Amino acid sequence: MEAGEEPLLLAELKPGRPHQFDWKSSCETWSVAFSPDGSWFAWSQGHCIVKLIPWPLEEQFIPKAFEAKSRSSKNDTKGRGSPKEKTLDCGQIVWGLAFSPWPSPPGRKLWARRHPQVPDVSCLILATGLNDGQIKIWEVQTGLLLLNLSGHQDVVRDLSFTPSGNLILVSASRDKTLRIWDLNKHGKQIQVLSGHLQWVYCCSISPDCSMLCSAAGEKSVFLWSMRSYTLIRKLEGHQSSVVSCDFSPDSALLVTASYDTSVIMWDPYTGERLRSLYHTQLSPAMDDTDVHISSLRSVCFSPEGLYLATVADDRLLRIWALEVKTPIAFAPMTNGLCCTFFPHGGVIATGTRDGHVQFWTAPRVLSSLKHLCRKALRSFLTTYQVLALPIPKKMKEFLTYRTL
Repeated sequence: MEAGEEPLLLAELKPGRPHQFDWKSSCETWSVAFSPDGSWFAWSQGHCIVKLIPWPLEEQFIPKAFEAKSRSSKNDTKGRGSPKEKTLDCGQIVWGLAFSPWPSPPGRKLWARRHPQVPDVSCLILATGLNDGQIKIWEVQTGLLLLNLSGHQDVVRDLSFTPSGNLILVSASRDKTLRIWDLNKHGKQIQVLSGHLQWVYCCSISPDCSMLCSAAGEKSVFLWSMRSYTLIRKLEGHQSSVVSCDFSPDSALLVTASYDTSVIMWDPYTGERLRSLYHTQLSPAMDDTDVHISSLRSVCFSPEGLYLATVADDRLLRIWALEVKTPIAFAPMTNGLCCTFFPHGGVIATGTRDGHVQFWTAPRVLSSLKHLCRKALRSFLTTYQVLALPIPKKMKEFLTYRTL
């Protein structure tokens, strides 16, 4: 889609009929994820099942015009054989999904000494967070179960790998803790982060691997150091539970979404609140007394960092341009729970309470030279380092997103 156009529904995947499942096995799609190289899509379709689907989708699911564009991107699977769809039976309701970065650094032979039966897996892996507090680690290419991580006492709600590829995994749980795991050390638990008083819904690691944000059923958001695993600060400004968070691709911005119907954009280095985006109701027929009708479920940045997508309970997917206070596009979606962008842009995947996944067109944009320069600089300069540069004030304001 061009900027300003409405998102189009490209494809929808629906779970098949559940077989002899326990009635407790819910059908919600709480999590969807693309692998960082864009070659796989993971879908927690409910009933304890995760589907691993090669991307692009097969032709019967997606219009030919888009299929051609997709295949021309950097996700050609030649040389790795033709990947096939896989079904992972996790044995428990699946809440969180996360792919490791790909490829893993050369020379890493994960668990090969202790597990001679497991192939040399310097490979793409998928972590799944389960209802009973377990985390299962799978090899994507083969569908093999590699590890089972135990430690959490309740639902593992969200998972996040460090983007650097060192196979450090962060998990967020209803037991009110975050845990740090080193998958290069057979999944050793290396830290427990405590301090939240409510269920932890979401965890996000900054692309520069310096910070971790966690959102629990609280009005404040916690920002942690990924170097010392200590609390840096609490970000306070929401009026209700914060349920989703995401860093911009250059690590210079943090967005948080709350049941209070707002998204707040923060400078994670200074703790400043830069902008708030409000999810106002489109239809006057909706009952204004029910604030939960616009409760946020999920927020995510686009891969170039110029757009946001949000899913709310008012049955809308919204797309926002970073410097505009109102959404630039809407799409109708019922019972939305989560959203994520395709790593090479152009597509948003959303998961629903019915166990469905929908793929929508997203704005395709060529970043301007000034945006590319800002992204490159902010990937290694903190806000304080930018403010110390001997450059004009207007340039500092642009580089620190104070022009929003």
